[in-house]
Amino acid sequence: MSTDTVRAHDHHAEGTHDEPAHGTLKGYLTGFGLSVVLTAIPFWIVMSGAIADRTAAALVVLAFAFVQIIVHMVYFLHMNTRSEGGWTMLALIFTIVLVVIALAGSIWVMHHLNTNMMPMTVEAAGALP
Repeated sequence: MSTDTVRAHDHHAEGTHDEPAHGTLKGYLTGFGLSVVLTAIPFWIVMSGAIADRTAAALVVLAFAFVQIIVHMVYFLHMNTRSEGGWTMLALIFTIVLVVIALAGSIWVMHHLNTNMMPMTVEAAGALP
């Protein structure tokens, strides 16, 4: 075996290569614990009626869901700005921008269709053959 091959192998064994980091048991247990809490609290809010206003309860549940998405991405998918040279985070941001554009555009179109459609009155409905 040549000296260069041995050095390359030793370099690989030192862990200086650019492979994604694997999680630790502590990290997985922390993520699991946070996921359980972030699921149990909204479940309790809805089942007990702790927040009487339905709109406020829905917004609180959505906020907990958003936080849980972040917890899953950090603790289970190991997403950060350093993994894969930042390309996974860039791809995530691009995907979020596309989803927001698609959702906002769909809501905008549906809203304008709803407000600009000619309303059908009872008299007009009775006049149809």
